[in-house]
Amino acid sequence: MTLLTRVTSVKAPATCAAVAAAALLTGLVAPGAAAAHPHHSPAHHGQSRAEIPFTAATVTAGDDGSYTVSWNAPGVRKVSVRAGGRTVARGDGRDSVVVRGLPAADRQWFDLVPERGGSLRLADRLVRLEGTVNFRDAGGYRTRDGQWVKMGEIYRSDSLEKLTAGDLAKLARLGVRTVFDLRMESERTSAPDKVPAGATHVVADVIGDSPAFGAMPTTEAEAVKMMVDGEKVMVSGESAKAAYTSVFGGIADADKHAVLFHCTAGKDRTGWSNAALLTALGVPRETVMADYLASNVYRRAANEAILAHMTAEQSKVYKPLLDVRTEYLNSGFAEVQDEYGSFNRYLDKALGINARELRELRKDLLVG
Repeated sequence: MTLLTRVTSVKAPATCAAVAAAALLTGLVAPGAAAAHPHHSPAHHGQSRAEIPFTAATVTAGDDGSYTVSWNAPGVRKVSVRAGGRTVARGDGRDSVVVRGLPAADRQWFDLVPERGGSLRLADRLVRLEGTVNFRDAGGYRTRDGQWVKMGEIYRSDSLEKLTAGDLAKLARLGVRTVFDLRMESERTSAPDKVPAGATHVVADVIGDSPAFGAMPTTEAEAVKMMVDGEKVMVSGESAKAAYTSVFGGIADADKHAVLFHCTAGKDRTGWSNAALLTALGVPRETVMADYLASNVYRRAANEAILAHMTAEQSKVYKPLLDVRTEYLNSGFAEVQDEYGSFNRYLDKALGINARELRELRKDLLVG
C-alpha cells in the first residue's frame, strides 16, 4: 500500500566547467551512485491543453524511494495526485505530500489533477544515472503567461563517456533519439560519447577555435574573467551560433525527440543552451537563473573531489572555473542585448528562429 505523509511547507523549484579545465573534469569527476529505474511513462501523453491553475509544482525523489510532490494552485480546493494510473494522494490548493511504496521506474511520473482546469504531469528533474551527475530534464517550469514546459522532451547533461550499459538502456527507454555534443574536438577525442542504441549523435562544437578558453588563468580574478568573457563567446561567437542553431533545429523537430544536449560538466555551454531555450519559451529570468545555478548543487560532490586534489592556492584559481555564477549567465544576456538589442532578435539573427518558428516551438513544447 502507498503511504502518504503530509508535509507542512510547499517546496519551491530548485534554484558547463570551463573548457580550460576539461582534462581535470574528465579525469577526476566521480560518477553519480544513484541507481536507474527500469520504466518510463512519456511526459506528454494525456496532458491537458486546458488552462493549468498551478503556479508552482515540483517532484523531488528521496534516496529512500519516496517522492515529495508539492504544488500551489490558487483558488483550487482539491487536487488529486495520480501515479501509475491510480490516485496516490490528495490535497488542497496549496499542499505537499510524500508518496511511498511505488514500484521502481526509470522515472516516476505524477499527474496533478485539480478539481478544475488542466492537469500537470511532472517527474523529478534529475535523471539518476551511474555515469553522470548533472543529467536533467529541461522542462517542468512555468512560463510568465501560465503555461508549463513539457517534461520528457528535452534533456541536458554533463559528459556521457562514463555511461554504463544500464544507463544506455535506460536512456533508450526514455526515448532519447538525438544527442548534441557541444564539446571541442579534443574533448570528444579524449572522452568519446556513449549514446543509446538508435540515437543520432550530432557534433555541435560551441567553442571551435575561439581563443576565449586558451591559456589557463593564474589568478582567481583571471578565472572569473575567463568565465564572464566565455559566456559572451557562447552568444556571439561564430562557432557558437552555428552550434546552437543546430541544437535548436533539433529541438524544433519533434521527430528528433527526445533531444539531449551536453558538454563536459553540463553547466556552461549546456547552461547557455538551456537558458536560451527556457527564455525563448517565456520562462521568467529568475527561474532561468535558478535552473542555471542548480548545477552548483548537482555538481557539488564532483567539484569538491576535483578541488581536493589541489593546493589551497590552486583551488582559489580553479573554483571559478567549476562554478556557475549569476554574473556568468548575466554576461551572456548582456551580450545578447549589446549585440542584438533583444532576445527575439538574437533568436532570429543568430539562431535563425523567426517569429513564426518561435510560435511553433512554443506550441510544441508548452502545455496549458
